[in-house]
Parts: sequence; C-alpha cells; structure tokens
Amino acid sequence: MARQSPVRPRARKRAVLAFGGNALIRHGEDGDMRRQVRHAEALARFLVSVMRRGWDLAVVHGNGPQVGNLLIQVEEAVNKVPPTSVDVAVAQTGGSIGYLLSRALRNALLKAGIDRQVTCLVSEVVVDARDPANRAPSKPIGPFYTAYRAGFLMKTKKWAMVEDAGRGYRRVVPSPRPLRILGMQAVQDALGRGDVVIAGGGGGVPVVEDSSGQLKGFEAVIDKDFTASLMGIDLVADLLLILTDVDAVSLNYGKRNESTVPKMTIREAGRWLRYGQFPPGSMGPKIEAAIEFVSATRNPVLITSVHKALQALQEKAGTWITAPPLKRRSR
Repeated sequence: MARQSPVRPRARKRAVLAFGGNALIRHGEDGDMRRQVRHAEALARFLVSVMRRGWDLAVVHGNGPQVGNLLIQVEEAVNKVPPTSVDVAVAQTGGSIGYLLSRALRNALLKAGIDRQVTCLVSEVVVDARDPANRAPSKPIGPFYTAYRAGFLMKTKKWAMVEDAGRGYRRVVPSPRPLRILGMQAVQDALGRGDVVIAGGGGGVPVVEDSSGQLKGFEAVIDKDFTASLMGIDLVADLLLILTDVDAVSLNYGKRNESTVPKMTIREAGRWLRYGQFPPGSMGPKIEAAIEFVSATRNPVLITSVHKALQALQEKAGTWITAPPLKRRSR
C-alpha cells in the first residue's frame, strides 16, 4: 500500500535529489581521491545552480564503487586487521562521501554568496529481516576471490558467492526494501532552517528491529533510489529528481528502435515495467521508486543526467513521471 503523508504549507519548493556513487568514481576510474574531490566540486556547483532556481534540497547518494573499493582494502589487510561487516562498510563510505560533498557544497555556497548551511547525516534505515530478497542474495559486492578462498568463506562465514567467468568468485548480499529512515525529524528540522541536507547515503545503513525496538546491523545493501523515494514521501517533497548516466528514459534501450520518453504517467511506467522495458539491474529500480513516490504524493519524478538536469527542470529534457489525471466526480 502506498504511504500517505500530510501536506504542510511552505514557501520554497522542496526536492529530494538522488545520484549514484559513480558521480564521484566514474566508469574506468581508479577512485583517486583528488579526482573524487574534483567531481564533488563539480557536483556542488550543480547543486547550487538548482538551489538558485528556488529549490530546497535533500541529497541522497549511492556508494557502489566506494564500498566495493573499501571491501577490497579489507580483504587485502585481512591477515593484519580484523575484517568489517557490510553494514559498517556502508556507514564508513556514507560518511566519507558525505564529507566530500559537504565540504564541496560549503565552499560552493560561500563562493556563490549564499548564506546556507549544510547538514550531513549518516542514516540508519530499517529493513525487514523476513524480506523475500534476503532469501536470494543478488547484489555483487567487494573483491573477486579465488575458488579456494571463496570455498573457505562460504564454509566459515556462510557467505553466498557467485562465479564470474574468468574473474573468480564474488560475494552477493541481499537488497531489501527500506521500511523506515531513522532520524527523519533531524532532516525535517534542517530543511526547515534552510540547510542543504545530505542523508540516506549509500541507501542508508541497513538495520533490523526486534520486538522490543532494539536495532541490529544487517549485512545488506539498500538501493538508494528506494531510500530517496521513501525520504521524499516522508518530506512530502515537491519533486524527486533521480540523476543517472542517461539523459532520459528510453524504450527498447540499446536497440535499433530505441526511443526516449519525455513524459509518462505511473500507469504507463508500470505497464512498461511489467513488459520488461526496464531491467532490474539498471532502470527498473528507478521506475519502481518513481511509481511509489508519485503514488504517495501525486508529485512528479524527473529522471535525467546531471548534464541535462537544469534543462530538464524547465521541461526541455529528461523524463517526467507523473500521476494520472484525477477523475472528475459526476454531479
């Protein structure tokens, strides 16, 4: 059932903006810190441009390349330093990416003469230990292992592993749906003061809750688009803006008859999703997250690239996903 939130009046428009960790470590890059800093600075300049257009922002970022690199470091040092769990690795990379973005944003705001603060939070996100996704781990994470090392880890740690032909074995972890983002009152308060908020990084640190309310870390990764959608619903955001590596959503992607879709309703999006137009490993989660957000708020979702986002906000690019028109009641 779609989540409903009360509408609260406010002067400025509010957007939740989501982008992947590959905005800082792009395809083919090694994760050099100086290069990540430059990418963070470019992203900060873009965020300031969005704010100049009258938007208050809550930013949710991914951490795919970063958490993978961290787990490679963990494996290389396993004989010297005790290994860390996936939930702690998500927290570590969420904090480090948040720091880079926060620092870059503060500098960009100062340079632009905008008197706004930045609030950066490491968010715990409650998931269901009985989520069906937990029975079939599917998210590859971390380094590639030899057959011998993979067999040892599967036996001693009960890890699920998959073979990648020619490259070795890799751990797979569940990707359950987020149920609740903890600390949302702090996000609300910060936005109410006019701060730019960075929260839900890496999809949030996954935790499960027992019958008494006690929390325990859970070894999984949460899709940042679902967390962004959930945050947008909680905030009653006017817009969910999902940045990706394509300028707009396409039908028949990669085929000769590929065509971009400037606008679609959630009914059309759901139908195309069922027909297999949006694969689970790429555009699928973004479309599902969009449907959930629009269903709960009746506010739109915009999917585009960072290069086209400012044009897309003027409805000159990107893909807008909206609610179907309300039926008029007969008198």
